[in-house]
Amino acid sequence: MSQFDVVILTESRYLNPEKVNDYIQNILTEEELLRKALEKHDLKVVRKDWADPDFDWTSTKSAIFRTTWDYFDRFEEFQQWLDRVETQTILINPISTIRWNIDKHYLRDLEKRGIRIVETLYIKRGESRSLSDIYTETGWEDVILKPTVAGAARHTYKLNSGNIEDHEAVFGKLIAKEDMMLQPFQYNIATKGEVSFMVMGGKFTHAILKKAKSGDFRVQDDFGGTVHNYQASSEEISFAEKVVHACEPLPAYARVDVMWDNEDQLAVSEVELVEPELWFRECPEAADVLAGEVDKLIRNK
Repeated sequence: MSQFDVVILTESRYLNPEKVNDYIQNILTEEELLRKALEKHDLKVVRKDWADPDFDWTSTKSAIFRTTWDYFDRFEEFQQWLDRVETQTILINPISTIRWNIDKHYLRDLEKRGIRIVETLYIKRGESRSLSDIYTETGWEDVILKPTVAGAARHTYKLNSGNIEDHEAVFGKLIAKEDMMLQPFQYNIATKGEVSFMVMGGKFTHAILKKAKSGDFRVQDDFGGTVHNYQASSEEISFAEKVVHACEPLPAYARVDVMWDNEDQLAVSEVELVEPELWFRECPEAADVLAGEVDKLIRNK
């Protein structure tokens, strides 16, 4: 008999924080909303650090990824943990989805399935050409360089002919260890921002507009970005749902980050299926929708 039905996965910094700032309070609020929504289904719920060495993962029916936001800094450890835990409990989203979504090569898969993405050039680890040579071959003016495995804008650089050579050294260090990606800079990000569409069980629930601070292009709040409520159009909702239905299997939760590309078309910048912020505090009923999906998944196993 399992002790718990659902473990809400977080990381040690957010489990029992001594000091609570606005950022951490948002995390605690989000996870409390999800916990209460799950408990409405008579599910036994607990929050745990994913890396807790003393927790018995066979003691829970399932574990749902929420704020495991240190995983890309502990990537090998996280991979090993996934290998171990996938045999011990149900993971939500499932292990195949997590592995696929961790690496941004998944965007290429979505494009093959008919989804419009931001134009992307993938650069394989060990590439011998210089960054300047690759940049020149693309013919793009302003570009974004980033790793295919990253989060919170880690090693994300906006480059052009004036500063590309200054980044040869950092590019050389990165490409020796990991795949990178180059994208033409999407100019609308600086004016229109980026919209996050939350989709639970394949159905849109709510949307958030993220805008960069003046003079920046990074919409994350770590860099001064701001968040605004957003009324999505029926066209945008259809696009977001189509993106999620192109993921296999259908995820229990997804955040589809969309921008208007340089042709003013809706294009996916990212689909977050591992541990996205879902802004339940802006739409608590979305937590209820997700809780219903989790309940179904557990009972159908």
